[in-house]
Amino acid sequence: MFHRFFGSSSQKDDTIVERPAPPPPSDGAGDTATVRRIVAKLEAMPPEQARFLAAAAYTLARAANADMDISDEETAAIERELQGHESIDEATAVLVTEMAKLQAKTVGATEDYVVTREFKKLSDAGQRLVVMRACFAVMAANGTISAEETAVINQIADELDIDEATLNTIRADYHEQFSAVQAVRRIAGNAPSA
Repeated sequence: MFHRFFGSSSQKDDTIVERPAPPPPSDGAGDTATVRRIVAKLEAMPPEQARFLAAAAYTLARAANADMDISDEETAAIERELQGHESIDEATAVLVTEMAKLQAKTVGATEDYVVTREFKKLSDAGQRLVVMRACFAVMAANGTISAEETAVINQIADELDIDEATLNTIRADYHEQFSAVQAVRRIAGNAPSA
């Protein structure tokens, strides 16, 4: 099996592999200083607040990644939601969002329940509702909430103990963004004008 990937040791390959050119030189001082300031802010947070922020961000990224793609619109929506509800600045929201997206894309299902359970422990009922609404806002950011996203939001609601009536109230605010509703409207010929 390894021979298929690495070749056999008895075969010599004199093929020259061209490598991409390195990026142009940069002093990186501005970027590095910015990253250090953000990391210092995160490290200065009380551990419970940092865990809360990380768990909330991951939950939003999980919702965005339900269809195996996190669009630019969804990324921007996550950043806005984190800034609006956690009182963190834009640079910190961008960094936290990117870290959460990376985790959601790479470890995904392995961590989904564990992180949501952690968020539930760290939050009160009101905070859980805020994150649930934010999940809907993130999923609707690109104009459509897919069937896959709907399934994930139902799982998140269940894991956060959001009752069906409350979930339906939130869902009603996003009725026109559901892909099934949009499909019915297209078929019926009365799709809302954009």
